[in-house]
Amino acid sequence: MAGQPTIYSGQGFSLIRDKKRFVLPNTLRPTVRESSGKDIMCLAKHPEWKCLVAFGLSRVDDFEKQLDAEEERADRAGRPFNRDKRAMQLYSFQQVPFDGSGRFVLPEALSGLANIEDQLFFQGVGRFITIWNPAELYALAEDPEMETIVATCRSLADAELAKAKNK
Repeated sequence: MAGQPTIYSGQGFSLIRDKKRFVLPNTLRPTVRESSGKDIMCLAKHPEWKCLVAFGLSRVDDFEKQLDAEEERADRAGRPFNRDKRAMQLYSFQQVPFDGSGRFVLPEALSGLANIEDQLFFQGVGRFITIWNPAELYALAEDPEMETIVATCRSLADAELAKAKNK
């Protein structure tokens, strides 16, 4: 459906693999591929949380409308809004290729911003995907709104670590 926004839904977990690659989960990969028109994922730092966001290239088409809406809200509320600063945040993503199996290399600069080491938890949140170092997500466990996401991450991590241990 033309004009409909891309919606990311689902979760996944990846341990670092050979050649320092992670794997974009099957539940999210087709949506990213469709949104980008190729095997490219856009990655950036989340503006508030210590995690990354991922999305397909089609989302970039909406950035100017998003900036307009944010500026209008700030004006109505009488708050300052630095459009250039916000635009730098939005447009500072990196295009990261992934292969047919979803394997990709996380750029070092981004992994450092989110304290990512050897595990990733992926959570589709509508317009984008959050990508977490599980330890950073677990630090939010006291927040009741994060309870289900933290529990899902723990469950997927346990399963993936058990599977790796048996190899």
